[in-house]
Amino acid sequence: MENRYLSVKKQFEAGRDEKNAAKMAAYMKGLFPFYGLPAPKRKAVYRELLRAEKKKAAVDWAFLDQCWADAHREFQYLVIDYLAAMQGCLTYEDVSSRLFTYVKTKQWWDTIDGLDRIIGNIAFTDGRIDDLMLEWAADGDLWVRRLAIDHQLCRKEKTNTALLESILIRNFGSSEFFINKAIGWSLRDYSKSDPGWVREFLRKYQSKMSPLSIREASKYLKTEP
Repeated sequence: MENRYLSVKKQFEAGRDEKNAAKMAAYMKGLFPFYGLPAPKRKAVYRELLRAEKKKAAVDWAFLDQCWADAHREFQYLVIDYLAAMQGCLTYEDVSSRLFTYVKTKQWWDTIDGLDRIIGNIAFTDGRIDDLMLEWAADGDLWVRRLAIDHQLCRKEKTNTALLESILIRNFGSSEFFINKAIGWSLRDYSKSDPGWVREFLRKYQSKMSPLSIREASKYLKTEP
């Protein structure tokens, strides 16, 4: 039987679009090569593979490691889609033994923003993730901090606001665009569920926050803080 990684690679290469690949690479600042596959076409390549994996309910880490190691960015997106599909199989132990390697390598906003909720959602079955995210919020790596800041996105009423506040205040005073954007993004997202909490947060901390964070956080509020 053909190696699954090689099978996917062959299909990615068959669908290569050089013109689109150049545009996608340019959008990512030339950091990664692309095959140029738009998301629907890319996902169609491995749709059946994911369906089969969900039935087995076991993560094939060897396959994921092969995909993550590939230079082409579509393979990192495959890994993220795979992990999202297999969310229920992921454990706290997987974070340190497997997932942290993905966080620390081939870093850019696209993969970090793909991994944040995958790792964060493990908290629903293992509360140790909360303590880990608090630890990551003070990490020397800005991408690790960004993941911690945004790991509760889309939780709505299930958001742990005490944890969110603790993580955000640890990142005040940063000059990093991707950190200040993430702070605003996390608040903007939660404002859709509890605008009053976000308004109070801004009232309490706006003197310590960057203009970018305040602007992003206020996007869905009726009045600016």
